[in-house]
Amino acid sequence: MNVALIAHDSKKVLMQNFCIAYRSILAKHHLYATSTTGRLIEEATGLNLSKYLTGRLGGMQQVSAQIEAGQMDLVIFLRDPLHPKSHEPDIKDVSRLCDTYSVPFATNLATAEMLVKSLDRGELEWREMYR
Repeated sequence: MNVALIAHDSKKVLMQNFCIAYRSILAKHHLYATSTTGRLIEEATGLNLSKYLTGRLGGMQQVSAQIEAGQMDLVIFLRDPLHPKSHEPDIKDVSRLCDTYSVPFATNLATAEMLVKSLDRGELEWREMYR
């Protein structure tokens, strides 16, 4: 499965800790991340990730394109809802595309944990039909 991992600056440490906790599950899948988040995850976990540009410099658009092409199975985006970002339209686009193409989408730790555990149990294999 293809999994996108994205985190706003204030959530990057939380994303690192999440990836440390679920390293054994995540290691079985193809991981993608925006530039800085990907680098931090690699440093903390040793996981191998394909990295997009930084979110505000086009990374979110790259994630969107992969969703539209049917090449993304799960998106975990730990975002900071209290501090709007200048690239907010790109963030909303990812959310809209996940809804449009039935891609599971987590924006907080609780949902991310549920989805990654489902991924481990094989409960997201229905995504294979979309490819």
